[in-house]
Amino acid sequence: MPTMDNTAGIAIASPKPNKKRVKDGGGDAKNGEEEEECDVEAWDTLSKSFKQVQSVLDHNRDLIQQVNANHQSKIPDNLVKNVSLIREINGNISKVMSIYSDLSVNFSNIVQERRRVKNGGESNLENNSNES
Repeated sequence: MPTMDNTAGIAIASPKPNKKRVKDGGGDAKNGEEEEECDVEAWDTLSKSFKQVQSVLDHNRDLIQQVNANHQSKIPDNLVKNVSLIREINGNISKVMSIYSDLSVNFSNIVQERRRVKNGGESNLENNSNES
């Protein structure tokens, strides 16, 4: 079972590859349908991270619209509010960078773990649990 990274809530590699067969709509000339192996954990990790990023970006879009409306109003209090809104936008950009950074590390770990297992090596997670 994957463990969770508390900083971004992203699954980290489990010792056994979790693969399922999926049908590719493209197909091939022999049998009309081509099946590919799909690493469910890797796709779930990607999907979850992209959803987190999209949520932050959607919120930033709303904040930017509010900043623009405040700016166009030229009301002093609204212009003052823009300072905190712009700071929030900057913080959200940092969150997006952090999510992508964590995704990169976790996805790389998943790929490396799958290669070790595929090549007959013992997984790092198995090694770590045996040492405890």
